[in-house]
Amino acid sequence: MEDHNKPEIIKTPSYDIQLRDFEGGLINFLVQHNLPSEGIFVTVPERIKVFSNLDSVIAQIDSKEKDSSLYLSKFIAGVASGLFDAALNYLWDETILQIRKRVVQYDLEYFYDNAVSGDKRKRLKDESDLNKVDDYDLIKGAREIGLISELGSKHLEYINYMRNWASAAHPNQNEITGLQLVSWLETCVKEVISLPISNLTIQIKQLLAGIKTTSISSQEAQEIAVFFTNLTQEQVNNLVSGFFGIYTKPETDSQTLQNINRLLPEIWDRVDEDTRDTFGLKYGNFVAANYQHEKKLSREFLQIVNAESYIPDDLRVVEIEAAINNLLSAHRGLNNFYNEPSFASQLQRIVGNPPKVPKQISKKYVVALVETYITNGNGVTRAAQPIYEDLLKKLDSHQANVAILSFTDPKISDKLQFSLCQTKFKELIQLVKPIVTSPPVKELIEKVEKFPSRLDNLKNDKTIKTAVDSLRVLLK
Repeated sequence: MEDHNKPEIIKTPSYDIQLRDFEGGLINFLVQHNLPSEGIFVTVPERIKVFSNLDSVIAQIDSKEKDSSLYLSKFIAGVASGLFDAALNYLWDETILQIRKRVVQYDLEYFYDNAVSGDKRKRLKDESDLNKVDDYDLIKGAREIGLISELGSKHLEYINYMRNWASAAHPNQNEITGLQLVSWLETCVKEVISLPISNLTIQIKQLLAGIKTTSISSQEAQEIAVFFTNLTQEQVNNLVSGFFGIYTKPETDSQTLQNINRLLPEIWDRVDEDTRDTFGLKYGNFVAANYQHEKKLSREFLQIVNAESYIPDDLRVVEIEAAINNLLSAHRGLNNFYNEPSFASQLQRIVGNPPKVPKQISKKYVVALVETYITNGNGVTRAAQPIYEDLLKKLDSHQANVAILSFTDPKISDKLQFSLCQTKFKELIQLVKPIVTSPPVKELIEKVEKFPSRLDNLKNDKTIKTAVDSLRVLLK
């Protein structure tokens, strides 16, 4: 029996007529009220391009997920209205909402420990605090704990860039095509909304839950160590960072502390030097902030694996790290042209002249200079650029090597998909090239200068990867 209450399904051939009728009614209303009516709506043919491809994209979403996808409905309404800038904004809202859902379903504290740091971390307690995590940190944290892929995060970085500079989020005159819009929708669906969580990520989730709820014996810890061998370097680093976050919370019970005490020695040998340095830095932060309980527990954590050597001799490193974090937060924010120069000056003042940067923070310092110097892809912060140039010219030979090889860092590689960032990276190479003393690095510079493709493809080029792998020792 036919259900007369169900809405009629619109067939593709009627899109043109219905969309034109809809637009005509809106334009008539605007004209009646003496409001602007030209240049408001994207053309109907562009809208049809989206609707012609919607079925196959939306079919990839689980039916239960569709029921709560309010922003996807608003996205489609924005498309139908010819307001592509608003539609892109709604698509981004849906994507961020879906990432937040995944974080909550996974392990919220583990996410917070990997996504944010310092005093900001201490202010994040439960699900209600997720909206305090900005989009950049949300995507970065989700990638680091395995909820989205590296490729997916790179795509999202680009969509976020377009959302910021070509959507209704900001005044603009940019045009978005129908094929671009449906392509971005498909990316968000495939890389976030309908992406299954990997088995390894699920196992990490189960391990974190077990640490907090059951007692792990020494024999069981050795059995779990077999699982550790299946983890990538990034997963190892992030898991141990999660252990550190759990261990240093004042409310963590003694059974959980004992579990980590047994597991940490089984995985510590696989933790890279940069991550080990961060634990020493975090200890220094606790000292500087006079957090006595966290200071005690973080030292115990390092003592478990005889790693007290990673505690910085000079706690001045904490001031430098805070200055770097402040600068990066300003650089990644929407008002960076206004906020960034003062934080750049602060960093320049703290490192001194000539700059003296402790080893523990040196790599983070150099990569931060590279990230800020090559811009956010939208424009140059002119008041800060002379400061970055001055600091880059004063790098030592080891730091210059780090700057040249920084294209392997995901944060830098993601930026290099934008033309302005590529131009600035080439300028950066010319700034630091005179400082480089290593012949292999000089050879790599020549390869980079002659690279025929976009610079964000550097790290995946076989010849470049081989050269970089042989230079890893120079970054230690």
